[in-house]
Amino acid sequence: MNNVYLSLGTNIGDREQNLKLAVQLLKNKSGITLTSVSSIYETAPVGYIEQPAFLNIALAIQTTHSALETLQICQSVENELGRVREIRWGPRIIDLDILLYNNDNIEVENLIVPHPRMFERAFVLVPLLEIAKSVKNPKLEKAKASLDSMDLAAEGITKWKTINDVETF
Repeated sequence: MNNVYLSLGTNIGDREQNLKLAVQLLKNKSGITLTSVSSIYETAPVGYIEQPAFLNIALAIQTTHSALETLQICQSVENELGRVREIRWGPRIIDLDILLYNNDNIEVENLIVPHPRMFERAFVLVPLLEIAKSVKNPKLEKAKASLDSMDLAAEGITKWKTINDVETF
């Protein structure tokens, strides 16, 4: 079994419903078990800022799939929900990123794990650190220390909704 952490984000349409549909589609895939869901965080856009705020969550899953197969599954979920890639860092109905895959370092043509920009993005780290307390990663520990001294509201990150149960999400 492989332990994987994913980041999900959305800022088009019914954002909470987009997250719920993406999680449901993942849960329906064979070889994937959802083990944890973070709270939902509302976050200001980064990069291309002329767009609505995002809702972001992190998921922990266990899977029998390889990292590349997991990437394909994530992309199939994006496609099923109508993801269109027009503007880099632009508005999106859903975005799924693999953050961590076991403790592996992977660098192939279309996948880099750990995610190359996750340690710079508080909107990814805040939900991830909520559910990945036992993950041992030096860069993650360093990022946590930086977040602890940060004013998250000033960074445009607020807890939007607490999630208490993976089954009800």
